[in-house]
Amino acid sequence: MKWLNPFFWLDDIVTPRWRGVYTLFKKELLRFWRVAFQTVASPILTALLYLLIFSHVLESHVKVYDQVSYTAFLVPGLMMMSLLQNAFANSSSSLIQSKVMGNIVFLLLTPINTLSFFVAFLAASMIRGLLVGLSIYLVALCFVTVPTVYPGWIFAFALLGSALLGTFGIIAGIWADKFDQMAAFQNFVIMPLTFLSGVFYSIHSLPPFWQAVSQLNPFFYMIDGFRYGFFGHGDVSPWLSLGVVASFLLALAWLCLKMLKSGYKLRS
Repeated sequence: MKWLNPFFWLDDIVTPRWRGVYTLFKKELLRFWRVAFQTVASPILTALLYLLIFSHVLESHVKVYDQVSYTAFLVPGLMMMSLLQNAFANSSSSLIQSKVMGNIVFLLLTPINTLSFFVAFLAASMIRGLLVGLSIYLVALCFVTVPTVYPGWIFAFALLGSALLGTFGIIAGIWADKFDQMAAFQNFVIMPLTFLSGVFYSIHSLPPFWQAVSQLNPFFYMIDGFRYGFFGHGDVSPWLSLGVVASFLLALAWLCLKMLKSGYKLRS
């Protein structure tokens, strides 16, 4: 039976010092994996439907980069959009469920420090986001060839994007007191920012005013930098995108750790 446990190789080598953070991380990972049909397969299907519909309607009408089809252009955007949404959903849904059901107290009573708590939730969120993004890429290859010009940029923005939205999800989960507040956060903040970040278009196709507005959206830099890794083309410099995304991640991580350390809406 030991071999049926995907963590058997870690269970025996994790030292007592890391046992707490590992146990919480394992619990968060198994939480979404046990309902993988909903947490992984469902977003893959949604992204595939977007790809098929938009490519069918706009393939012959929209030209973005030279020698890059519109269908291929869509794939990195859909990957990053799903990656971000699922990284956010993992940490935020876990925390709000624990708060509403009242079992958050069992986590707070453990001798796990603030940083370990943060790392465990964040790592599980990143893995869910990265798993969904990678799965979408593999499925999309059945329909279109997508080059990978700069794999390093792809990997960097995938990690930073999933970490940023995983951290954002922890903050949202701490702030929200009930499920409808979390749903409002998802529907009125995360969804609009992702859809208006250049997933389905290049911002150079927009009027100058809306190009400037789009560059105020941090999600734009995650998607544009990620797409640069595939095609070697972007609407802005990948170094600018990297700096913006890293700055937002550091700011949100600092805020999240402060909230966890203070016990804001967790211990009251």
